[in-house]
Amino acid sequence: MSGGATVRAWRPRVDGVVEVLHAHFPSHAYPSHTHDAWTVLIVDEGAVRYDLDRHEHGLAQAQVSLLPPHVPHDGRSALPGGFRKRVLYLAPDRLGEGLIGAAVDQPEYVDPLLRHRIHQLHGVLLDGQEDLEAQSRLTLIEERLKQHLRRQVVAPADRSDAGVAAQLRDLLDAHVPDGITLDDAAKVVPAHPAHLVRAFSREYGMPPHRYLTGRRVDLARRYLLDGRPAAEVATLAGFYDQSHLTRHFRKLLGVTPASFVRS
Repeated sequence: MSGGATVRAWRPRVDGVVEVLHAHFPSHAYPSHTHDAWTVLIVDEGAVRYDLDRHEHGLAQAQVSLLPPHVPHDGRSALPGGFRKRVLYLAPDRLGEGLIGAAVDQPEYVDPLLRHRIHQLHGVLLDGQEDLEAQSRLTLIEERLKQHLRRQVVAPADRSDAGVAAQLRDLLDAHVPDGITLDDAAKVVPAHPAHLVRAFSREYGMPPHRYLTGRRVDLARRYLLDGRPAAEVATLAGFYDQSHLTRHFRKLLGVTPASFVRS
């Protein structure tokens, strides 16, 4: 159940910002999933607990959280009253894949100037009439985020199955609407199907099917924000039908596609 959740989401006319989300979750807890974008998150009411790459983190109102693309995370309120958040989803190339590991190691920052700049950008994007100001503020935010990330860059861990998992992830990303069977994936990687599932689950903290579902929900969000009807979106994003889309959409976001669009 959404538990009275309210969501407002839109795609601004600013290069690099793929989606803006303002949400109030009185009780909703969303399961582990990933995004194909950098997630810049601030909390305006309450506090959030979340697991990122199977490590627990917390986010209070004074902090900024930066969640990297393709890394699993969940979310839940740390307090009884729920939480209110604002999110910027930035295109993956805005900060660079080489900094993903640093964001996994340290996803929260106590940086009043950075948080204030993010707050200001949300105001500009909400108005939607000052593209140049939005671009300028986004540039300053990205510059400061990169400064934080570069202070903590470490060498990647040596995991023997990391390459197998990454190849499967790329394959899933290339087949989001139509999907791919494990047998077919095993012919491309190549590896035994069971090995693919184990390697992927160890590397990304979720099985391949859950990852694909998250990608499909992301795709559905983009189509919905483009104004396409939910029944059409379900097919375009790879779901069996509209009810299938609604079930997974609500599970991840706490609201139905119709509520998401009405926002």
